[in-house]
Amino acid sequence: MPGLLDGKRLLITGVITDSSIAFEVAKYATEQGARVVLTGYGRMSLVERLAKRLGPDVPVIELDVTDDTQLAGLADKVRAHVDGLDGVLHAIAFAPPTCLGGEFSKAPWEDVSTAVHVSTYSFSALVSACLPLLGPGSSVVGLGFDGRVAWPTYNWMGVAKAGLEAVTRYLARELGPKGIRVNLVCSGPVRTKAAVSIPGFAQLKADWDSHAPLGWDPHDAKPVATSVCALFTDLLPATTASVLMVDGGVHAMGLAMGA
Repeated sequence: MPGLLDGKRLLITGVITDSSIAFEVAKYATEQGARVVLTGYGRMSLVERLAKRLGPDVPVIELDVTDDTQLAGLADKVRAHVDGLDGVLHAIAFAPPTCLGGEFSKAPWEDVSTAVHVSTYSFSALVSACLPLLGPGSSVVGLGFDGRVAWPTYNWMGVAKAGLEAVTRYLARELGPKGIRVNLVCSGPVRTKAAVSIPGFAQLKADWDSHAPLGWDPHDAKPVATSVCALFTDLLPATTASVLMVDGGVHAMGLAMGA
């Protein structure tokens, strides 16, 4: 039986551990017939071990999205493994500790600029680097967290994620004439390595399930992964500039949490 992503060539960024949303996306996409290329940053040996769990021939490319030289060479490195791309996942975010928790207005610009560069601007930079590999019908997806709300302790990462929603709309406007779709998936809290370092995350995830009409399991990234992969298929050909909420319904409940 053919998979939903048979023949699709996907670049998946942000794989850090097997609990990361990006790894779950790569796993499900592979199961559905896609050919995936991973990027990693920092502890590359860990990413390479995770790649082996996906299959014997899943390539890994080192990529620092703040390094213009690496971005300029990305297309050629990807071409060494696949002849083009049908989809790209941006699953990259980082904020220094001063930007999370504490007093919002006390974070220094140097740290705020790092958070915005890595978590927001890099979406556009990554897409630009991949553009020579993308053609009509391809799909770019980012991972966000509801940017309409001032979440307790999320602080400047919340600002960065709100900016990510705007970047999605502007990229969709620019790339639509080329037949390239750009969308964002905003999930509820998933217990990833990055998430558990956020002050107050434990309380946020504890509250989320009780506020979600469908319930929410912060240990299960698969609902987010399958939603991302749905956007990689050909089943949503007219969907772009959209923010898909995959949070059990919390975004629509009008309830304050973790105050």
